[in-house]
Amino acid sequence: MKGQEWYQESDVAEEYEEKRFSRGGRLIDRREKEAVLDAIGPVEGKRVLEIACGTGRFTVMLAERGADVVGLDISGPMLQQGREKAKSAGVEESLEFMRGDAGRLPFPDDHFDTVFAMRFFHLADTPAAFLSEMRRVSKEQVFFDTFNRFSSRSVYNWLLPMGSRLYSQTEVLSLLDRAGLSLVGDEHDFVLPYGFYRKIPNSMASAFRSLDTAVHRSPVGDSLASVSYWNASVV
Repeated sequence: MKGQEWYQESDVAEEYEEKRFSRGGRLIDRREKEAVLDAIGPVEGKRVLEIACGTGRFTVMLAERGADVVGLDISGPMLQQGREKAKSAGVEESLEFMRGDAGRLPFPDDHFDTVFAMRFFHLADTPAAFLSEMRRVSKEQVFFDTFNRFSSRSVYNWLLPMGSRLYSQTEVLSLLDRAGLSLVGDEHDFVLPYGFYRKIPNSMASAFRSLDTAVHRSPVGDSLASVSYWNASVV
């Protein structure tokens, strides 16, 4: 997986939070949480696994809503920050953080109702293998996002230290089929790339988001989107 060494550095958790979710990144954080909640639906009582849970922003959110959550990540420092967030939110008894490899999930078949991953597949060197493992341990639903090949993301992708794996819709549909998953629904968003929003103050992000949304609502909006959310069911 791209960036595996960086994600295990001792200061990665602090740097990750500062880089991703400050300034205009707060707007992205809100939209991603909305996408997760929309896809999973009522979460109370559901057994949920998050792959590459990072510092626990989704795991804690779901635990607060009554889900039984496991968050798995390769980074010890990020998991520790997730545990601290869970304790601050008073939900440490409702979730478990585990260090592990997404390519070899330490769970039996059909163990979870839902398995999801956000900000993961752009780093995946073997996406088919990862998706197959997610499907194996889920008895109902798999949800994930991708960065899109034919979008503004491709313009600056080569500048990024770790780069990103970009996907076409055809490639994602093929991956789903090979993993034994059926597409239930998909959403496409953010004509302007994430990197742009992270560079501007949060006070300015809303204005650009309004412009972004207007373009996206046009007849060519989906084809310009840089991010896609994929909701699939187990066949």
